[in-house]
Amino acid sequence: MSEVFKVVIIGSGPAGISAASRAAQLGLSHVLLEKADHLSDTIFKYQKGKHVMATPSQLVLRSDQEFDAGKREDILDKWNARTAALGVNVKYNAEVKAIKGTGEAIAGSVQKIVARARDGSTNTTELQRHAPPYAITLTNGETVLAQNVVLAIGTQGNPNLMRCPGGDLPHVTYQLDDPYAVIDQHIIVVGTGDAGIENARGLVEDPAQGNTVTILNRNPRSTNVRESFSTAKEPNAKALIEDDAAGRLTIRYEAETSAVEPGWVTLSTRDGEERIRCDRIIARIGSAPPRAFVESCGIEFASADRLAFPTLSPQFESTAPGIFVIGALAGYPLIKHCMNQGYDVVEFINGNKDLKPADEPLLEAKFAGLPGQRSVNDWLEFLRANVAILEGMTTLQLREFMLDSQARAYAAGDVIFEKNDPGSSLFAIASGGVNVRLDPKDAAKVVAIPAGSIFGEVGLISGRKRGATVVAAHDTVCIEISRNAALKLQSQVPSARRAIERISTERQILQMFGSGLTPADIAEVVDGSKIMQVRAGEAIIKEGDDDRDIYVIRVGSMIVEKEVGGKPVFLSYLPAGSYVGEMAVIDGGLRTATVRAAIKSEVIRIDGKAFRRVLAAKPALLDSARKQMEVRRATNAFIETKKDTFSGVVDLYSEQAKFLVSQGLGEATDVLLIDERLCVGCDNCEKACADSHDGLSRLDREAGKSFAHLHVPTSCRHCEHPHCMADCPPNAIQRGPDGEVTINDTCIGCGNCQRNCPYGVIRMDKVPPKKPSLLSWLLFGAGPGPGEPSYKWSKKNTKYTGDPVVDEALDRKKAIKCDMCSGIEGGPSCVRACPTGAAIRVSPDEFLTVARLENEGA
Repeated sequence: MSEVFKVVIIGSGPAGISAASRAAQLGLSHVLLEKADHLSDTIFKYQKGKHVMATPSQLVLRSDQEFDAGKREDILDKWNARTAALGVNVKYNAEVKAIKGTGEAIAGSVQKIVARARDGSTNTTELQRHAPPYAITLTNGETVLAQNVVLAIGTQGNPNLMRCPGGDLPHVTYQLDDPYAVIDQHIIVVGTGDAGIENARGLVEDPAQGNTVTILNRNPRSTNVRESFSTAKEPNAKALIEDDAAGRLTIRYEAETSAVEPGWVTLSTRDGEERIRCDRIIARIGSAPPRAFVESCGIEFASADRLAFPTLSPQFESTAPGIFVIGALAGYPLIKHCMNQGYDVVEFINGNKDLKPADEPLLEAKFAGLPGQRSVNDWLEFLRANVAILEGMTTLQLREFMLDSQARAYAAGDVIFEKNDPGSSLFAIASGGVNVRLDPKDAAKVVAIPAGSIFGEVGLISGRKRGATVVAAHDTVCIEISRNAALKLQSQVPSARRAIERISTERQILQMFGSGLTPADIAEVVDGSKIMQVRAGEAIIKEGDDDRDIYVIRVGSMIVEKEVGGKPVFLSYLPAGSYVGEMAVIDGGLRTATVRAAIKSEVIRIDGKAFRRVLAAKPALLDSARKQMEVRRATNAFIETKKDTFSGVVDLYSEQAKFLVSQGLGEATDVLLIDERLCVGCDNCEKACADSHDGLSRLDREAGKSFAHLHVPTSCRHCEHPHCMADCPPNAIQRGPDGEVTINDTCIGCGNCQRNCPYGVIRMDKVPPKKPSLLSWLLFGAGPGPGEPSYKWSKKNTKYTGDPVVDEALDRKKAIKCDMCSGIEGGPSCVRACPTGAAIRVSPDEFLTVARLENEGA
C-alpha cells in the first residue's frame, strides 16, 4: 500500500509554500503538489519586474519562509532557495483531478450540490462524505494518500469573464506576462484592482514602447483615493493617479465596456456611449473559487452566490473533516495573510490547539472597548449572528473586514452623529438600537432602528453630510464601517450588497411615498425591486410601450419627453429623489411619454403589479399618487391642446431645455441664468459678487453659452456629484446643508478642481488687498471702486514684508468659485444687484418644466 502522508498540500502559492515549509520544519511526512513545473505559479505569472507589496504593514509575518516587499524575481528566488534548504518534498506537474475519502461513510454527512445553468434551471445531486485517509487522484493517473489535505489552490485559474458583446474575441485576454513585449498598441485595461493597475502602469513604464493605455474604473472619481479604487492597495492607486496626471496613461472613471469589436471598443460612460481605438483588452476583473471541484471534495460554501467562499472553522477546517482551506480560496488574498495561514494550519494539524492567529492582537485591540469579556472568536460570531449584512461572510473574511472597521459602544442617549456632520461611513447595530431624530426641536419625534440593521447608508451612497441626528436608544454596540470597507464588502460579499441595497431601497420608498406606510406594507415591493444602472441618454420608459413598472431615481437625473408633430418635446426634469411611471400603474394604458437619463444615473425599478396591490390597500397613498398623476396628465393635455397654435414656442422651449441640460443642468442643484432680453450689460452682478467675496468675482457674465434669450454665464452649477471634489488633496471642497459647494481656506492652490470641472467655472487667483470702503470711494475717491480691483491696483497695494514665507503666501493663488453667497443674508448678491431682474438662480426641477410655456405667451 502507498505511503499515507500526514499532510498533503495542494498548490504552492504563498499559502501552500508556507504550509509545506512548516511541515518540513516540524518533520511531518508531507508532499507539496504543484501542477506547474515551478513554485508559486500565480506569483510566477506576475508581469516581469512587478513590485510585490507586503501589506498590511501592521501584521506580523509568521512563516518559515521570508517575505518582504520587493521585485517578483527576488521573492521567487528567495522562496526557491529556502524551500530547497528546508527539504520540502515537492512534486511538480502534479495536477489534482479529485479528492475522495477512503474511510467509512460519515453518518448523517451528506452534501447537497446544486448546479445552476445559465438559463436559471438547477440540478441537485447528493454526495456522501467519507472519513480520511483521502485519495488524491492526479490527472496522470497517480494516487496520493493523505490523513489531512490542505487546499491552497487560489482562484486565479477561474477568472471572471467579460460578458459584453465581443468579449470572446481573441484580442481579449486575462493575463499580461511581459509588459515590455507589447509595443505601439492602443490597450484597454479593464479593472482597477492591483493586477489591473500594475498591468496598466507596466505597459507605459518605458515611453519608447509607444503604447496608448486607458484603464477603466467603474467607480466615480473621489477625493478619497480608497473610494475610487476600493479593491486596490492605496500606494498602487496613488501611483496610477500620478501617471494619469503626468499624461502617461488615462483613467476613465464611471466607464465600462459596452461592446468589443476588432480594433475598437465601445464604452458606456457617464455622458453616454463612446467608441475608441483598441488593439488589445486586458481584463483583470477578479476571479471566483473553482466551485465545482471544491464541492466535489465534500466542501460546502457559505452561500449559493458564485463569489461565495467555503465554510470554514477558525482553524481553517472545511465541512469535509481533515480537509483544510487556506489562502485566496478561503477569502484572504493578501500574501502576508496567506503565509500566516499556511504556518497556522500545519500547527493546528500537528496538535497545537493554543495557537492564536497572527492578527489576534490587532482584533483584540479592536474589541477592547466593548462591554463583556468575549474572546475575538466570540465577538466575530456575535457580529455575524446579529448583523444582517455580515451573515454571508466566512470567519476569515470577517477577520479581515474588522481590521478596516471600528467597534464602538454607546450609552443610552449618546449622540452617534449630528445632522450635517461630515461622514460617509456606514454603521451596523450589533446590539441595542438607535433613534433617528426627525425634528431637532422635539426629541420625542424619532424613528427607531433596531439591532441587526444599519444606518448612515445615505452618506455611503451619496457622500453628502449626515441628513439627521442619530442617538443611542439603549446601551448599544455598533460597528462603524469605513466607506472603503463598505464598498469592498459589497463587491466581495454579494449577500451584504443585497442586504444594504434592500435596506436603502426600503427606506427610500418609505420616505418618498409616506402616507403612513410601514416596512411590512411594502415588503413585497422591496423584495421584487431591482437597482439598475442607466447610461446617459438611455430610456427607462418609452412612449407607446405597454408596461407597468415604476422607477425611483436614486442617483442622477431624468428628462421627460413627448413626441409632438414628429418631434420630441421636453416636458420636465426629474432629479434624484423623484419617481415616475405611476400613471400606467393607476389607470393602465400605454406610456404617454419617454423618460431618459440626463446623465449616468441609477434607478430602483419597482414591479407595478406589486405596487398596485399596495395602492389598493392604502387609500391615502392612492390619493397622493393620483394628485401627482393629475399634474403630469395636465401637462400632457396642455401640450396636446396647444400644439397647433404655438408649435414654434414649443420647439423653442424644448430646444432651450435640451441646451440647458447640455450645459450642466442635468447634474446641477442650482444654476445662474441671465435673460438677455432684460440684461443691460451693467455688470452689477459681477461687481456685487466681487464686493461680497474679498474683491474677487465668482462669475463671468459675458463668458458661457447662450440659446435664444437664455444665457448661462460662467458660474458654478453646484452639481449633485461635484467633479471638483474628486481630487482635492486637503479636502478643502465641501458641500453645505442646502447643496452649495464651497472651497474653504485650506485650499493649497494645486488647481486639480479647476482641471476637473467640465464647465470652466473655477479660476485660480490670489486674494487682492482689502479695498477702502464704498463710502470712502464715493466721498474721497479712495480705492478702485465697486467690483474686482485691477491687477495694477492689487500689485501696487500688496504690502510685501521682505519675509519670503509671508510674501509667498500673499502671492499664492487659490481656487475661486461661486459659493451661492453662503452665510450672506439675503441670498446671492448677483441676483440682488441686478436692476432689471435679468439674473436668476434656479434649481433644474423648478425651471425645466413645460409649465413655463404658460408664462411665456403660449
